[in-house]
Amino acid sequence: MKDFLKKLGPGLLFAGAAIGVSHLVQSTRAGADYGYGLLWALLLAHLFKYPFFQYGPRYAMATGESLLDGYKKLGKGVLYIYFILNLATMFTIQTAVTIVTAGLASNLFGISADPILWSIVITIICITILILGKYKLLDNLMKVIITMLTICTLTAIILAVTRTTETIDFTQILPTEATGLAFVIAFMGWMPAPLDISVWHSLWAIEKKKTLKSYKTKRSITDFNIGYLSTIILGVFFLSLGALVMHQTEEQFSSGATQFAFQFINMYTETLGPSTYYIIAIAAFTAMFSTTLTTLDASPRAMTKSTALLFNIKGKHVSISWIIILAIGTICILLFLMSEMKTLIDIATILSFVTAPFYAIINYKLVTSKHMPKKWRPSKGMHFLSWAGIAFLVGFSIWYLTTL
Repeated sequence: MKDFLKKLGPGLLFAGAAIGVSHLVQSTRAGADYGYGLLWALLLAHLFKYPFFQYGPRYAMATGESLLDGYKKLGKGVLYIYFILNLATMFTIQTAVTIVTAGLASNLFGISADPILWSIVITIICITILILGKYKLLDNLMKVIITMLTICTLTAIILAVTRTTETIDFTQILPTEATGLAFVIAFMGWMPAPLDISVWHSLWAIEKKKTLKSYKTKRSITDFNIGYLSTIILGVFFLSLGALVMHQTEEQFSSGATQFAFQFINMYTETLGPSTYYIIAIAAFTAMFSTTLTTLDASPRAMTKSTALLFNIKGKHVSISWIIILAIGTICILLFLMSEMKTLIDIATILSFVTAPFYAIINYKLVTSKHMPKKWRPSKGMHFLSWAGIAFLVGFSIWYLTTL
């Protein structure tokens, strides 16, 4: 078992980055509003996005270079587009996940109710982990976090199933009202994560190779599949919690981080009993802390590589500089732009939606190009799924833009 866990790494980091707002908030809300009726949407989003996420570690291990190196080979303009998009969204995304984590920390630890103070503390803890422990500590820590998250969430579901008096209905539905359709679009767009995380995964895979020489293409794909399966399972888990505990209630989530955390945990403990408080609180906190930690590692890692490829600026100080820049930017948004937070998140969300086809197409183009060894190019089945996925994402983006 120990040897098996040692071989895992980037796949669980992917899961840690993905299992955040999309699972904790969106999946729970889907279950609360529609029961199991949107299970089809969760599974369909995972199916059609699968190949483009998988191409990250596949390309990295088959070629020995990240997707960003590959983007440059497709044309420097492609890499510039990535650089600009990542720069435009990384501060807002980091702020969003940090403030939710802060609210949950405030509720769990109770030392202070100030989400900004908690955000600063959490950011400092994450910086310390990343700068002192680097990739190895991040890798090992994520195994503990994902295991803890899975156990706590599964325990909560078992308790919810044994205590519910409602008949579980698996009838699938497609909302017809405007607000319902908008939610389905947002739910599928962020499930399990924005497609640019494939870039992060390719960078993590390269880093894993440095610490484990036997980590090669086949193993990296297996590792990814385990992480991806984790996002599916935990997505279903959180949807189930919403369906079993909150469905047919009139409770509405608050937009405030601390209030949201209180509501989220309180709704479960009222139904499942006070003794389940720590199970629910730890599951929620670990879900969001994993996202906060991995995004603080990944965005600067991607910007460091992009900076080296585009501007030939290299050195160990560059990576630390980007981490500090992202941390300072996050705190500044929290201190001075909290009133504009919803607008900033909306912009980041829209960019994630409409750029999904861009990442899908260039990832597919890269792994089918001359830059990819023939042995590791996609199979016929993956070709078909990629075409279907691109059609789905293009249609999805058009649908989203026309329903704004």
